[in-house]
Amino acid sequence: DLLKSNSSRLLLASGDGMDFQALLVDEDRAWLMVGGKNHIFLLHLDHPSREPEKIFWPAPREQVEHCQLAGKNVETECANFIRLLQPFNQSHVFACGTGSYQPVCAFIQLGAQGKGGRAPRMQLVTHSLESGRGRCPYSPHEPFTGLLIGGELYSGTSSDFMGSSAAFFRTWVHGAEQSYIRTEQNQDHWLHEPAFVGAYAIPDTHNPHDDKVYIFFRETAMDAGQWEQQHIHARVARVCKVMLPPRELCEEKGSTTTQLAEEGPPAFISLLSLVLGHQHIPPWDTESPVPPDSGVFSGSAVCIYSMAAVRAAFSGPFAHKEGFDYRWVEYKGRVPYPRPGTCPSETYDPLLQSTKDFPDELISFMRSHQLMWEPVYPQGRQPVLVRVNVPYRLRRLLVHRLDTESRDYDVLFLGTDDGKVLKVALAGGMSGGPEVISLEEISVTKVPSPILDMKLSPKQQELFVSSTHGLLQLSLYRCELYGKTCTDCCLARDPYCTWDSKTCTPHLLTEKRRSRCQDVLKADPLSQCQDTAEGTAAVEKVVFGVEKNSTFLECLARSPQTMIRWLVRRGEETAPSEVRNNGHFLVLEQGLLIRQLAREDVGTYECQAVERSFSRLLTRYSLRVIRHEATE
Repeated sequence: DLLKSNSSRLLLASGDGMDFQALLVDEDRAWLMVGGKNHIFLLHLDHPSREPEKIFWPAPREQVEHCQLAGKNVETECANFIRLLQPFNQSHVFACGTGSYQPVCAFIQLGAQGKGGRAPRMQLVTHSLESGRGRCPYSPHEPFTGLLIGGELYSGTSSDFMGSSAAFFRTWVHGAEQSYIRTEQNQDHWLHEPAFVGAYAIPDTHNPHDDKVYIFFRETAMDAGQWEQQHIHARVARVCKVMLPPRELCEEKGSTTTQLAEEGPPAFISLLSLVLGHQHIPPWDTESPVPPDSGVFSGSAVCIYSMAAVRAAFSGPFAHKEGFDYRWVEYKGRVPYPRPGTCPSETYDPLLQSTKDFPDELISFMRSHQLMWEPVYPQGRQPVLVRVNVPYRLRRLLVHRLDTESRDYDVLFLGTDDGKVLKVALAGGMSGGPEVISLEEISVTKVPSPILDMKLSPKQQELFVSSTHGLLQLSLYRCELYGKTCTDCCLARDPYCTWDSKTCTPHLLTEKRRSRCQDVLKADPLSQCQDTAEGTAAVEKVVFGVEKNSTFLECLARSPQTMIRWLVRRGEETAPSEVRNNGHFLVLEQGLLIRQLAREDVGTYECQAVERSFSRLLTRYSLRVIRHEATE
């Protein structure tokens, strides 16, 4: 249906489980790079008919055989699954793959732009091939994150073949020797069974030397006491992003591992507990750094966190364990100078140009105080979106902020584990919490399969969605589906769409700026539309039903926010009465089902669309009943 409506396009199809797990979009040069099983593709968005460029990058045969001997699946595991695509400069992209459980990385050289078919094609720089350990996971199914910035790759991934140990790495990707630093090995109190979600460079102040990379992940926390059940908690950590040349790694006396705090930036990893709430977050013991998890909750939730609250928690007290039961408590002792988490720079202290200049007291303090005490609550202390009792789990999240004349909107695109994309708009201020507007639920795969990656192109007004079976280009809007009147367009409350006096059209593609419904929060057709009276004189349809048989009256709403109400007027009744579910009448999303039709059911049935105190007649039926004896 999406293909027929011309609102989507299948870019790449895969019948052999290509697993398009990595997407990279270049808005300025209008290309999309796709990483799959043994292949990397480059699609030119401005030339959809142009054949995609392709690189075949398989794992060595001996490594595939070794993978099979280890008991791995030859189709779904023993291949080079591309997991990382990061821009390095204008001419190269840094790529990493699983290499059949032997991670490998290399640079991809881009072809020249604007020369049509004669342009040099994308190619793998073979002399740049090197080990991907600490940069890319061994398994094609393991969650991980990677961010390349300033020639340094920040990655959270497993560090061994079995996936039993994970760490956060900072690696210099362009140099004669591969240098890296990592979190300490065999220290479960630093990272315990983590599942990395994402890494983002977020400035903290106006001073670029204080910029940090924030890493979001979840882990099986070791915060509970010996009689308590261990729970999975959401975490955020941060490391300093100071651009210094790689230096020779130093090792602590008596140690055989390179410690994170002994090399240049990132300076420290301080773990901070984030609280992800459910439908209602109950109060808990204030001595607990994280709230108790709920085993009853089954579903998915989306929470909004303030970065100001995150930074405040990092600036707050540390946590440490003490007492006979070794519980987490707030640390109230002296904190060494400089404060752990401080980025070394000449601006801050001329004597502290690297973490190697930090005193031993500070290093020792960080090894035993890696967790912050104050948790961070979501805004409103509850999720902004909850999905329970549904046959899917939310797997991917993209947010597109729209700046309109009336206000700003956040549009959420949520990928599920069964091949759906949910489109949800958030409108309103945070004082009372944003209003959640469910706009669309789109099935993008014929066979239910997880959404692996999503990338947004505001310039192209497209969403790129990948799965095991293919890559789809999906339009951000389908305004034509919202009807042919201003009222329908307004009540749909899609911030991408607006009424241009004739049709419901994309907001960003129309030049007119007046007499249009743009305020999604108010969405008042009475004041913003001239056609609110249209449809009140709907054509009456005559429907015949046989006594003692079932009859169905169809009525479909254009907007997902619309509530359907049925009214019936029987015989000489002047005032209609509302039809309610009572066994005889069954109100469904598609219409009204009348079971065991009786003679008393004769009358006029009206289907009304109700939203935000505005009601509108959609259709009217005149039901006539044929006696059962007449059919014999």
